[in-house]
Amino acid sequence: MPWKLASLGTLLAVALLSGCSSTSESTPDPVATETGYSRCEATAAEFAIGKKASPQLLEQARTRAGAQYARILKPNDMMTLEYRSDRLNLNTDANLIINRVNCG
Repeated sequence: MPWKLASLGTLLAVALLSGCSSTSESTPDPVATETGYSRCEATAAEFAIGKKASPQLLEQARTRAGAQYARILKPNDMMTLEYRSDRLNLNTDANLIINRVNCG
């Protein structure tokens, strides 16, 4: 019976540690390579600061920044906090005037 527990423990340890292994190969991000998009460049979308937010302005800023996704964030909007290097954020004040542009 003890050898069964030892074997089971060893098997479990090997299974857990195999998930920690990594390969030396570097694979590119499939989304970035297949769609042609790469990381967002917020400086390219700074032209939007001071303008009223609109779907047309959002799309224009997204295209210039090279982002795959874009969103308008109002002062009290709930948002997801995961970082996405391919997403542009246009932050507005209560009057929907863009006051900050960032990626993430």
